[in-house]
Amino acid sequence: MHFKNCFVKLFVCSGIIFSIAIQAKAQPAPEPPLYQQTSEVNNVMVQYYADYGNLSRFYVIENSPERRQKLLATVNRYIDTLDKLDFDKLNTGTKVDYILFNRDLHEQQYQLNKEAKEYDATKQWFPFADSIYAYEKLRRRGAMLNAQKLAADLTIWSGQINKLQKKLAQQTSISFDLAERAIGTTDGLRDALKSIYDFYNGYDPLFTWWVPQPYAVTDSLLKIYGNTIKAKERSETVQQKDSSGIKGNPIGLEELKSRLKYEMIDYTPDELIAIANKEFSWCQQEMLKASRQMGYGDNWKAALEKVKESYVPPGEQPTAMLDIYNASLNFIKQHNLITIPPLAEETWRMRMMTPEQQKINPFFTGGEEFSISYPTDSMSEDDKLMSMRGNNPHFSRATVHHELFAGHALQEFMSARYKTYRHFPTAFWIEGWSLYWEMLLWDEGFAQTPEDKIGMLFWRMHRCARIIFSINYHTGKWSPQQCINFLVDSVGHERANAEGEIRRSFEGGYDPLYQIGYMIGGLQIMQLKHELVDTGKMSYKQFHYLFIRQNMMPIEMERAILEDLPLTKNYTIQWRFYKLKN
Repeated sequence: MHFKNCFVKLFVCSGIIFSIAIQAKAQPAPEPPLYQQTSEVNNVMVQYYADYGNLSRFYVIENSPERRQKLLATVNRYIDTLDKLDFDKLNTGTKVDYILFNRDLHEQQYQLNKEAKEYDATKQWFPFADSIYAYEKLRRRGAMLNAQKLAADLTIWSGQINKLQKKLAQQTSISFDLAERAIGTTDGLRDALKSIYDFYNGYDPLFTWWVPQPYAVTDSLLKIYGNTIKAKERSETVQQKDSSGIKGNPIGLEELKSRLKYEMIDYTPDELIAIANKEFSWCQQEMLKASRQMGYGDNWKAALEKVKESYVPPGEQPTAMLDIYNASLNFIKQHNLITIPPLAEETWRMRMMTPEQQKINPFFTGGEEFSISYPTDSMSEDDKLMSMRGNNPHFSRATVHHELFAGHALQEFMSARYKTYRHFPTAFWIEGWSLYWEMLLWDEGFAQTPEDKIGMLFWRMHRCARIIFSINYHTGKWSPQQCINFLVDSVGHERANAEGEIRRSFEGGYDPLYQIGYMIGGLQIMQLKHELVDTGKMSYKQFHYLFIRQNMMPIEMERAILEDLPLTKNYTIQWRFYKLKN
């Protein structure tokens, strides 16, 4: 214990000295210790999230007017509270907290108002809703219900649902937004009735006598009603039919633009595709160079196939990945790029990904737990081979440090220790940081052989491809099968791996901008590196140390903090970080 305590004290002291040394040379000016974990805005955020949580847990029925009204009133109150802070007296980091928290409050306000409009537009489909909500309200405080009346009401509601079901069958289609809201309302009403039933049934003798049979009928009809609405749903964009079996919800051009604005990306979808194509072209030129070095001339796909055949035998993948980890970590340390805390190095761990998980994500995932994709005995022979080829050591030359250090594992470690109050997660920060390290290690010469270069370039091309297929899919131009074909034909993916990637993107619960965030976020951080490191204002260690301690946020706001830029209360996005034309 004595040795352990001495070690902890030594580590903490070393960290303080290191922090002082960095802050003495770098911009912005050093923060008081208080601002390492809080800010004036955080004091408001803590109250808001606690209040919102209490209300969400009490008014639990989704889409109910009561829940919506209570949440909206709370959001509006905190918008007013935030507005009363003296913005001009806040330091830069706290101004960033203000801007982002204010953004999120107004986004929540917008979504709740949108919910209200959609609920009103679908209200005629649920004439019984208010009565169900009223019963659920009584249940929360355990009021004794009139079970015979509830049973009679359930029978009346069942008759109404049957009539509405027939009327709905005659309707051609329902817009996507309204259908989704109606389905959510149906689910909420079923939850309300179940809450009542579970509370009283078997406990209240009269309830148990009267209610079970009519409840079962009404619940079953509501379920069918929701499915009927789902069948009538019409997407705002036309998704072409294909044989992939992958189903998603293209969000459309206008929603895509809206989400880009929210993420502080000052580029149109077409401009993002142009960026992706430009980066893709660079990757292809580098691929040709490596292909020629391998003796395949300009047939880079043949060189890629040769690299895929370098997979290790079954059972040896963990050892191969550990070797790459050690090589990348030593490279980072030798080039003095960033300091990895000893505890972070000590406590990451491996696990093997299940066959079911590999259908959704055929490649590695990372963080504190490094999850390895590789065949298991239950897979078909074709799937085994494709998994082995797609996770060969040269391909993994990019993914291991992306998932571990200085990528996601370091992110998790630092995000749990610095500015933990910041609730602004975004793929452009999370995935952008790890992708930036792929690009940085390439620039620093981590890929030494042509095979390693092809492996790293394959993944870089894949990040470009994610922008292209995501935007084309969500604007209704490509089907899932076209996205799969694009990955196979233009990037060189194994078909099963391409299918897993597209399934993950459109059915895996990811935000529509998530796959775009990798390359675009990485390019943002790379430009910030140009502005601070390449100009001599900071060393690599200073830049990376300050960046990773800010926690998750749009990269434009990271830039404002690191460069101590002037900010206004009503700040709008303005950073054009990428030159489309040379």
